[in-house]
Amino acid sequence: MIELVVFPGNPGKQYAHTRHNFARLLLGIPRELADMNWRGKFHGKYAERIDRLGPCRFLIPNTTMNETGKSVSAATIFFKIDPGDVLIVHDDIEIPFGSFSWRLGGSLGGHNGLRSVRDALGSSDFFRLRLGIGRPERGSVRSWVLGGFTAAENALLPDILEAVSSIFSRFLGNRAAMLTVNEIVSVYP
Repeated sequence: MIELVVFPGNPGKQYAHTRHNFARLLLGIPRELADMNWRGKFHGKYAERIDRLGPCRFLIPNTTMNETGKSVSAATIFFKIDPGDVLIVHDDIEIPFGSFSWRLGGSLGGHNGLRSVRDALGSSDFFRLRLGIGRPERGSVRSWVLGGFTAAENALLPDILEAVSSIFSRFLGNRAAMLTVNEIVSVYP
């Protein structure tokens, strides 16, 4: 069962609306997350929610994406949370824009933030909510993930965030029944 949900990204206004910070765009949409009491700790901000299944913590690291493990490690050690009870919400170039996937473990796909989490936890057996950003047609992956969304993507972004937020809200209501399938779901079938 998920006990820690992490929204990695890069700090600073220049990165606020980039592909690498896709997970953080979700934070203001589900009322459950927006209304939480966020406090500074664990190299970031965290909030806690208690339900019939016990506590669930939410973490926004203030580290760079590539150092996310530092924040995740501090929280998991403090709360004694196993890697299999952690959910990382992150951008993924292997999934087309407008699609997402739940996954447990597996390849890190070259994602440095996930590599940092794996190294800090000593395991890659954590859950992931993978938010598709697609691959660049040309240019470097680094420029792509640190770049802003295109005009066409920005037009679709509200619908995508609303769809993912709806599923995320259902997850918050029933963490025990979280999807563990590795299929990719498209917002636009």
